[in-house]
Amino acid sequence: MSCRKTFAALLAACLATVAFAADDPRDQRHELMEGVGEAAKVIGEMMKGERAYDVDAVMNSLDVFDDASSYFGELFPEGSETGNDTEAAPAIWEDRAGFEEALKTWRGATIEAIKAEPATLEEAKPLLGAVFNACKNCHDTYRIKDE
Repeated sequence: MSCRKTFAALLAACLATVAFAADDPRDQRHELMEGVGEAAKVIGEMMKGERAYDVDAVMNSLDVFDDASSYFGELFPEGSETGNDTEAAPAIWEDRAGFEEALKTWRGATIEAIKAEPATLEEAKPLLGAVFNACKNCHDTYRIKDE
């Protein structure tokens, strides 16, 4: 095989691997939660007084949560319980109804915060607290804790 054909075959194999990984729900949910984490960091800094309150930044973060919460549950099909360093706990598949309810709670709190469009940190605190509490409750039950 010529060098060019070998390179082309190697390139095709690499591209196929990247495309396959992008279709893997474990990778998709990881990337989605990375974005949620970045959005949460912005809000967390405001709640701790490390950053000035910025309603546009809060609303942008809530939009990220809203988008993620609208389909996150679909990224846990049977067969994606292990591998790829997943942090998904077996409880997701053992208690699917509870997991779906936890996601519904997160989505509901997010939608309520978006509707309220909190103009000040004082207005935002209880709304954002409910969103973050929903995140924590879900993580406590349905996420494998990092060591």
